[in-house]
Amino acid sequence: MAETNYRFVIADDHPLFRGALRQTLEALYPGAEILEAGALEDVTARLDESGEADLVLLDLTMPGMRGFSGLMYLRAQHASVPVVIVSANEEPQVIRRCIEFGASGFIPKSHGIDVIRDAISAVMAGDLWTPPEIELTADDGIGDLVQRLSTLTPQQVRVLMMLSEGLLNKQIAYELSVSEATVKAHVSAILQKLGVESRTQAVIAASKIEIGQWQLSEEDQASA
Repeated sequence: MAETNYRFVIADDHPLFRGALRQTLEALYPGAEILEAGALEDVTARLDESGEADLVLLDLTMPGMRGFSGLMYLRAQHASVPVVIVSANEEPQVIRRCIEFGASGFIPKSHGIDVIRDAISAVMAGDLWTPPEIELTADDGIGDLVQRLSTLTPQQVRVLMMLSEGLLNKQIAYELSVSEATVKAHVSAILQKLGVESRTQAVIAASKIEIGQWQLSEEDQASA
């Protein structure tokens, strides 16, 4: 193949798997620039430092991801960058949810290099790729919530992630280097977009589409 000027980001916290994906990309696209990241913050740093990428290969469970929220944030922050999820989780509902949140494909880690290569090639050609042998389940009744969550801005997604960790407004303000008034405005916008009345209800709503990372105590749920 002729050398290309493509730029890829491989985002996975397992160096050996990153190495396997790098070899696959190097064979498919000689001369391409390949960046690696081991956490969500590294992904955003790579994109901010080097400009937009042609494709991000993203693991769902690496540090900072918090289930689908990391995908939500990345798609909101860099809407023009295609993202393919590469995950050990092969549940049809998880695959469906990733596509609903804007992923361009979903590749199970259990698949061989040949399948991974074909999947990447398909996405780079503009196609949507999911495992053909897995039947995606029908909507489970929370499609409206998914749509509402998809309207959050990048900063609102970050605030919602921090709310889920139990951070107070002043703690969120410190982490984001903004005023408490700005945080309050973001929280109000989140509640309005999700159609809920309290912070706890917002986190509970978000937890309905997570993979299990966001768990609330019985006391928290009772206070909603």
